Amino acid sequence: MNDLLTYGLATFFVFAFIVAGGVAWLRRRGNRRSDSLHRLLELADRLEADLKTCRAGLQQAHAVMSLNPDKPAASEQEARQAIEAGLRSLLQQRIWIRDQAPYASQDQLNQAVAAMAETRGRLAPLLEALNDAQHALDDAMREHIQRDPHT
Repeated sequence: MNDLLTYGLATFFVFAFIVAGGVAWLRRRGNRRSDSLHRLLELADRLEADLKTCRAGLQQAHAVMSLNPDKPAASEQEARQAIEAGLRSLLQQRIWIRDQAPYASQDQLNQAVAAMAETRGRLAPLLEALNDAQHALDDAMREHIQRDPHT
């Protein structure tokens, strides 16, 4: 009877260990999915903010440089179209996140996160260049005003 009790306890502990390991694995998997979804949504929000910042900066720069601020220049139109295309693409990504992300594999989620991060990475130097150009334009306008206050 003592051997049967020992065998039963050993079986119970092995079974409990397997169940605890399975629960830990499922929890870690769920946390990875949750973290990936959170990161994807965070990147989408940041990319949208970057695109809107870029749009506002370009509009401001073209308004300052334009002879007729009511009529957009060709380069402004191209820039506006590129930004609007980026925002439309981002909207498609958000629709994918809403509709497909709950059913997507972890690999698909990781690929979406990587693609979004890569897009932000490509946009970052352009935003920095736009910011530098805006500062240079502001400085030039101040110098012009200081030199000729009657203009």
